[in-house]
Amino acid sequence: MAGRLDGKRAIVTGAGSGIGRASALRFAEEGAAVLASDLADEGLAETLLQIEKAGGRGIGVVADASDDAAVRGLVARCVSEWGGLEVVFANAGIGGSFAPVLDLSLDDWHDVLKVNLIGPFLAIKHAGTHMRDAGGGSIICTSSVAGIRSGAGPTPYSAAKAGVVSLVQTSANQLAGTGIRVNAICPGLVETGLTQPMFDAVRAKGKGSMIGQLNPLRRAGEPLEIANTAVFLASDEASYLNGQALAVDGGLSSSHPVVPGKLW
Repeated sequence: MAGRLDGKRAIVTGAGSGIGRASALRFAEEGAAVLASDLADEGLAETLLQIEKAGGRGIGVVADASDDAAVRGLVARCVSEWGGLEVVFANAGIGGSFAPVLDLSLDDWHDVLKVNLIGPFLAIKHAGTHMRDAGGGSIICTSSVAGIRSGAGPTPYSAAKAGVVSLVQTSANQLAGTGIRVNAICPGLVETGLTQPMFDAVRAKGKGSMIGQLNPLRRAGEPLEIANTAVFLASDEASYLNGQALAVDGGLSSSHPVVPGKLW
């Protein structure tokens, strides 16, 4: 049976763990040739091993997803290695400081904005340049339910992820007529390397059953559930979906219940 991404060439950043790894694996399972990238080689090697074991095609490139030359290089490598580029999942991200807004420093903002917002911009810029000349493609950016409204994350992270939503909207419109679709996925609470300390702390207190209690499904999500959404957005099944931010959060963003004055 044909895969949903047969014949497509894809880049996935932040592919060394969590959502990025799950997405790289799912892309490969659906027939895409995958360039998996991350800042460190260790996790990336494991991702490539899993792709190989599943019979998929993948190469790994250690690169900083927030560096202009590095992202340009990822696009060039994918084109030279696989012969083209139809899909980019700009997924790499970091958490940043949990300090209240009045206690934040300028340094607390720099890396978060660079990785979480400028990184997706660079992916759109460099992948979009190739895709425009090639006749189109799908660019997917990881935002967050924290980027939709207050109550789901710390301040710099939330602001950066809100910026991603705006970025995909403005980019989709500025790329009108090129055949390039630009969309965002807004994950809710998902157990990844980014959120692992929180999950571990809650479980250490014997309150693991309370994880995800604020969303209607009453549970946390899994990386695979976000990856499946990325596969859909990358595929031709989403051919009329553009400039959107899809919340994959168990229903959390339908209300975002919060205690006033607290981050969580």
